[in-house]
Parts: sequence; C-alpha cells; structure tokens
Amino acid sequence: MGVVIIDGSTIRDFINDEAAFTKAIDKGFTDLDLNNDGVLSRSELRKAFESLRLIESHFGVDVAATPEELTNLYDSIFDKFDCDHNGTVDREEFGNEMRKMMLAIADGLGSSPIQMALDDSDQSLIKQAADLEASKSPA
Repeated sequence: MGVVIIDGSTIRDFINDEAAFTKAIDKGFTDLDLNNDGVLSRSELRKAFESLRLIESHFGVDVAATPEELTNLYDSIFDKFDCDHNGTVDREEFGNEMRKMMLAIADGLGSSPIQMALDDSDQSLIKQAADLEASKSPA
C-alpha cells in the first residue's frame, strides 16, 4: 500500500504521454476482452463496471438498487462507449471514452492536490498516472 499525492496535471501528463496511455488502454482492453474477439460486448463491459460498484455503494455503505436501475446504468455506459452503435466496443472507442473519463477526473481535480492510498498491485489508470509522475521525479 502506498500513498500518492496527485492533481489534475498528474492525470493530464499521463494522457499526454501517448506511449504510456496507449499501453495502459491496450492492456485494459485486452483484460476486459474475455473471449479475445477484439471487441467488448455489452456483458464484458458490464462485468468491468460492476466490479467498480458504481451505485451499489456510497462511501462504503451499501445502497439498494433495483436490477432495472443497474441495467439502465450499465446500458447507458455501454451506449456511451459504443460510438458507432454497432453493438460492440472496439479498442479505439474504448480508448476515446477512457480518455474522456480521465480528462473529466483531471478537470475535477484541477490544481488542488489530493492524497490517495493505492494498493501496490493496483493497475488502475490513476495509479499508472501517479507511477509515471513518480518515475519522472528526481530521486
């Protein structure tokens, strides 16, 4: 477990490092593509977002959500990712939407630093952004 201090520039620098960001997106996409067909299905993307517990918890307290509410949430997320509306999410669509999400996080953080505790095994994009920033700092 490690503690990092990040702000919006940490996230933006990671996104602007094309090699690092593309590598992270490619890895994330490959990890989610459970049947290795080169696209993400609705169920593959839903499984990924279910693991985030987007509305099932609120500050660590479980919140009741009906199956219909969950389905509507995950369907709307999928529809946002599926830009060409062909029923699957390709690597480019995935990367573009993840970039937008990360930029929204960066905008939300602005220049106000926050302290985060991250597990060393965590490979989230935020952790990778913090690692990239740490790798550029003089020792």
